[in-house]
Order: sequence, then C-alpha cells, then structure tokens
Amino acid sequence: MSTTEPSAPLPDSAPAPGPVPVSDKLLGPADIRELAAVLGVRPTKQRGQNFVIDANTVRRIVRTAGVRPDDVVVEVGPGLGSLTLALLEAADRVVAVEIDDALAGALPATIEARMPGRADRFTLVHSDAMQVHELPGPPPTALVANLPYNVAVPVLLTMLERFPTIERTLVMVQSEVADRLAAKPGNKVYGVPSVKANWYAEVKRAGSIGRNVFWPAPNVDSGLVSLVRRAEPIRTTATKAEVFAVVDAAFAQRRKTLRAALSGWAGSAPAAEAALVAAGISPQARGEALTVEEFARIAEAKA
Repeated sequence: MSTTEPSAPLPDSAPAPGPVPVSDKLLGPADIRELAAVLGVRPTKQRGQNFVIDANTVRRIVRTAGVRPDDVVVEVGPGLGSLTLALLEAADRVVAVEIDDALAGALPATIEARMPGRADRFTLVHSDAMQVHELPGPPPTALVANLPYNVAVPVLLTMLERFPTIERTLVMVQSEVADRLAAKPGNKVYGVPSVKANWYAEVKRAGSIGRNVFWPAPNVDSGLVSLVRRAEPIRTTATKAEVFAVVDAAFAQRRKTLRAALSGWAGSAPAAEAALVAAGISPQARGEALTVEEFARIAEAKA
C-alpha cells in the first residue's frame, strides 16, 4: 500500500491552480470534463467509472450519510474528487482509496487548489481497495462512496470486515444492487449480498439517483444504501466463515429446498436435514426465507 500526501505536485500537463471562489469549491460538469481532458482520462467500463458532475447530488449524499464534523471518512474510488470535496466540507478527515494511476496522481492537487484550508485533512491511498488492510491516520468511522458497479458488493463487504470501526456507511451503487443489499427475507431479490450485509449492519435503501448526474451517463439508475453497524454482533458460536459457507451453499441452488441445497455443505442430504431440524428450521424451506440469525443457527447445528 502506498500513500500520497496532499502536497503532491500537479502532473506536468496540468495548469497551476489559482484561487477558487467559495461557491466553486465543488466540481461541476465543466470542471469534470476539463480535469479529465487535462489528464487524458476517459472513463472506462472495465473499472465502472462514472463521474458525478452535480454538486447538489454530492452534498445530498453527504447529508444522507449523516457525516459529522468529528468523522474520519474513508471513500473508495474518489475519481476526480466530486464527492471527496463535499466530504471534506463536512468531515474531520477523509481518506480516499484510488486504484487508477492518473486519478490518484491528480486528486491531491485538486484538493489543494479547491480547498487549501482542508488539504491537510485529506490523505490518498493509491491502491486497490480489495488489497487494503490498514489505513493511515485515525481509524475510520464512516464509509461513503460511489462504488463501481462491477465490484460494489465485494468492496463493501471487505471494507466492513477489515475496518470494524466503521459505524455508518452510505454507498451509491447500481439500483439493482441496492435492491439486493437492502432486501428482506421473502423478497425475490433477497440473496447472498442481503444476508452478508446484514451480518455486519442494519441495511436499508436511502434514496435513488438518476442517470443525468453522471458523466458518462450510465444506462442504469443508481441507488443509495445505508448501513449502520449492529450495536451487538450476531449471537452465535459459529464463526463468520462458517455462517457464510451456509449462506453460499443455500443460494448456490436457490430453487432447491434447503435439505437439497445444503447436502454438499453438510456431506449428505440426511446430514443437512439433521442440522436444519436441530436449528428449528424446516428442511423444505428455501434460503430466501431465512434471516442471518437462522443461517447462524444452521452453522451452529452442524458444528
């Protein structure tokens, strides 16, 4: 993991920053396109890059996230800095994790140019978020991010696992992903992301975002998902890995009853039935009907 401090120089091709009026601290459509042109950056589908170009949207995200003046916020995939600047207005500190070389190289200079008085409150980690195991500075208390559609769920779950001090999370993801994360048992889109997110937090939809606030405009709508870490962990003697193994097995064949779906996990269909009965769950039930606590009971019964 490498860190780049806010004082990092501008790329050779970038103009020297001048004073920025208070009203223009956040990035608008023209700013985003100008920055991208200077850097030679073209948003790529491979990394799911869609830059937010609307200042009202990023301020709305910060408000919805409930960012406080004492928060240390980690942001994944800051891009050109739209949301980063809005977070710096509200939080004590912001740590941004960016994998793209060009974007990582330019972001500190953008912060310095637009919010020089807050630049010492910003730290960049130039890395793949999936490879980050520690962050510089005080422990993060919040995660706020516009997550790339193609890696949203694994990045979210990884950050919640590795940084238990994150109390509150607000992520902007593809609307379909938002529905899955926030789905409750019995919902047709309830599945692995729903259960695993609920292991860590209370999850709910927190709004919708249209396509016209992005550049380039995606061909799907986006949704906001709020996650508030559980005050107490799930009460179980099983480990998280053991519970997640049950969840993965149950939804790998979601059309099947749990007796059948868990047969490989348990070693046989009769063994799966025995674990289910011991956990007080019907062998004829399906995974989409179970809460995370019920999955934990199944893991306990097998152990």
